[in-house]
Amino acid sequence: MINKGILKECCKEGFNEKELYGAYKTFFGTLFSESRLKIINLLRKEKKNVSEIMSDLEMDQTSVSHDLARLKKCGFVNSEIEGKFRYYYLNSDTVKPLIEMIEKHMSHYCIHILRAMKGEKKIR
Repeated sequence: MINKGILKECCKEGFNEKELYGAYKTFFGTLFSESRLKIINLLRKEKKNVSEIMSDLEMDQTSVSHDLARLKKCGFVNSEIEGKFRYYYLNSDTVKPLIEMIEKHMSHYCIHILRAMKGEKKIR
């Protein structure tokens, strides 16, 4: 069940609980993709154009373009045109601090799970 304070705030914003869960699904679905996570982490360092992202991550143009479209649509990245190129950069207002918070959480609560699983595989 959703926190009543959050639901009350959402109702003020004009959307209901079903829409809120749909937004959660869209948000976390965007983060679920390994390739989109790689793009997010790459853009944490500096802005990049599609060709640079393709080269750095060894991805094809279609995949990079589709991932950037989803990231842009959901507000994870922004873009600007410089000369002949469109550069993408992380949303520094919301996403950059959020990713830093997620990494802090993962380092305390999640990494040990992966390390334990890796140790179990070695034993078998």
